[in-house]
Amino acid sequence: MRKTVERPLRRVLTDCVRLATAAPSLHNSQPWRFGIRGMEVDVYADPGRRLRVLDPTGREQLISVGAALLNLRLAIRRAGYRCDFDLFPEPEQGDLVARVTVGHPARPSPIVTTLAGAIERRHTNRFPFAGAPVPDDVLDELRVAARREGAFLAVAHPAARKAILTMARSADRLLRHHPGYQPELARWTGPGDDGVPPWAAGPADPLATVPLRDFAERAAGPRQRVKFEPNPSILLLATRSDHWPDWVRSGQALQRVLLTATSHYLATMPISQPVEIPDLRRRLLAPSSGLHVQMLLRIGYADPAFATPRRPVADVLLSRAGR
Repeated sequence: MRKTVERPLRRVLTDCVRLATAAPSLHNSQPWRFGIRGMEVDVYADPGRRLRVLDPTGREQLISVGAALLNLRLAIRRAGYRCDFDLFPEPEQGDLVARVTVGHPARPSPIVTTLAGAIERRHTNRFPFAGAPVPDDVLDELRVAARREGAFLAVAHPAARKAILTMARSADRLLRHHPGYQPELARWTGPGDDGVPPWAAGPADPLATVPLRDFAERAAGPRQRVKFEPNPSILLLATRSDHWPDWVRSGQALQRVLLTATSHYLATMPISQPVEIPDLRRRLLAPSSGLHVQMLLRIGYADPAFATPRRPVADVLLSRAGR
């Protein structure tokens, strides 16, 4: 009987993996793999797709894998099954980040349906945002979304926003001169099933208000120059501690925040440069807060962005779970 149940379930889980791969990742590197075995889905970090220059500790890779894990959980729930997960279930397998176990059939909740429906509509937006403020009740929803996954979300007040943007621009300049940065950026820029194509890089900001990573630097022809919003809304996502499980949890929190924002027709763009330089990352919050910043987000209203490429499911799905 179990075999009879598992055959159609594998097709369902394969489609859930496809939705998982719609998660954001550093330079759209898509650094994950999945293995389906019976009623379980193993989620792996792919060491060959980690950005060694920008992410030597693997922190941002685990954030990306955490975002994919949240998508997978939502997709399974929307498909009509309960699910649970364990982080690092086999410590000797360092690349095995999570194991998701499918449970009994269950009707998805309205919030699951809403968030799962936003998965394929969520896209990083590197274009100018409108000046309209995000309503307070929506910001409260985003804070709740982060707390649901064990993280904290704060809105930068004007003085903090100015300091963060100054720090981000400084970080961007430092990174441009870091050994190996430019070749690594070039590896993840251009057409294909991964990386950031020039059309998704957005225009240049002549006033350097918003710290944009220059994916379009190698594009043919001049880059369009437009004015960005002068006072972008900035959110800080943080965790109590700063270890592997915290990075995965922050990825799940990040994705829940992004999907919640998408469900409210908000545009979002991670600002990762300051958190890629350890000294600057430590300065984003006072030590007395007891928190560790994992990601910064620019948020607001804008015209919809288009999806960046994704690898075929066959490329990320292992032929059998690696255990």
